[in-house]
Amino acid sequence: MKKPLAELITKHLSSTVEILAAVVIAISLLKFFVLYFRNVFKLDDNGSANQKIRIQFGSSLALTLELLLAADILATAIAPSWDDIGKLAAIATLRTALNYFLERELKNNEAIERRKGENLI
Repeated sequence: MKKPLAELITKHLSSTVEILAAVVIAISLLKFFVLYFRNVFKLDDNGSANQKIRIQFGSSLALTLELLLAADILATAIAPSWDDIGKLAAIATLRTALNYFLERELKNNEAIERRKGENLI
């Protein structure tokens, strides 16, 4: 009796986390487009506003990748087969690599922005 209940809870929790990830993507895309098109027609901007928008969007994508990885882990948590474990390992490796490079680029861009701000002072 406990195992089917645990499976049911885990599957629903996994689906809920996937839906949350989709909501984060939808909201961040909407925010990205609004801010981007607001800044497209500004003539006095040197591109720093668009870079900040990219950084915010990239941070949202990093959060989404982490949520999706959590959902995948939950989906295979109850009695996984070796095939499920292999798929999870492949997905986790790809998502972790994507997240690593995305975070690295975001930190690099933040450092560049910080140096630009220090040079203006």
